[in-house]
Amino acid sequence: MMSPHPITDVLPAKAWSGVAIDRVVLDYDGRHRRRIVLKAQSGTEYLLDLAGATHLRDGDGLVLAGGGILLVVAKPEPLLEVRAANPRALIKLAWHIGNRHLAAQMHADRILIRRDHVIAHMLEHQGAQVREVEEAFDPEGGAYQDHAQDHDPADHHHDH
Repeated sequence: MMSPHPITDVLPAKAWSGVAIDRVVLDYDGRHRRRIVLKAQSGTEYLLDLAGATHLRDGDGLVLAGGGILLVVAKPEPLLEVRAANPRALIKLAWHIGNRHLAAQMHADRILIRRDHVIAHMLEHQGAQVREVEEAFDPEGGAYQDHAQDHDPADHHHDH
């Protein structure tokens, strides 16, 4: 049995160009990884082995040890699309979603969240128009996600 081809680095979607040699299609949970064997559309297996857990985004490039780039494609998944009558109402809905610590993908005119009939009901009672969709999900990372790999949380010093 042949061992998986190693991946040596991740290039952000807008930081590379060219043609990928293969593609991996992953849902949101499947794109947050540190170490995993990925099976590409061609059937070839690749080994992702990073220093820390990383959130892969649609369009990212996985650099292969032998040369070439593997394209990360966000797999469509069951979501709720949340819309409002106006921007102020959408901001209010975003607050309710955030208050429940739900992963959310923000757009100027809508919010995407994972399907949950209880949350859908709550949002409809707040005036939202909610409908089921199947789309790629790439929610906001949170206030500390981008910096989590840059430093140790023990490095924080607070004056008390």
